[in-house]
Amino acid sequence: MLVIRLQRTGRKGHAMFRILVQDSRRTPTSGKVVAWLGSYDPHTKTIKIDKEKASFYLEHGAQPSDRVIFLLKTEGVKLPEWVTLPTKKKSEVRNADKRRSTRPPEPKAEEVETAEAPAEEVEEPEVANEEASVEEPKDAEAAKPAEAESIKEST
Repeated sequence: MLVIRLQRTGRKGHAMFRILVQDSRRTPTSGKVVAWLGSYDPHTKTIKIDKEKASFYLEHGAQPSDRVIFLLKTEGVKLPEWVTLPTKKKSEVRNADKRRSTRPPEPKAEEVETAEAPAEEVEEPEVANEEASVEEPKDAEAAKPAEAESIKEST
């Protein structure tokens, strides 16, 4: 049975494809090709297909791959009735609640109020800490002479 499929060519990272007719038992890289139909460049989206050859092989029973069906359809090649277009798979997002794009928007007014309140609270304890730190050295100096006197008395 013959198939119409894509054969990857091009360098690494820059794929190009040949559209070819081949025996279904062969791999695309085997080199045994019945006919070359055209090429497809996915980077520039250019498609070059010999429409007469493609319709000839389709009429004689060559099975196109899913991707080739889309390419032939965009080029305007008439597909036989037995060729069925592949159905699109239903895409489903896993863990949609974790994605930023699907989260409900957070109210910005609450963020501003909550940001202002902690700033005021933070300023007040700093002032109290500064006063306490100023007082501590005075107490510490007063404690030092007392300790020095007790040391002199013991000697």
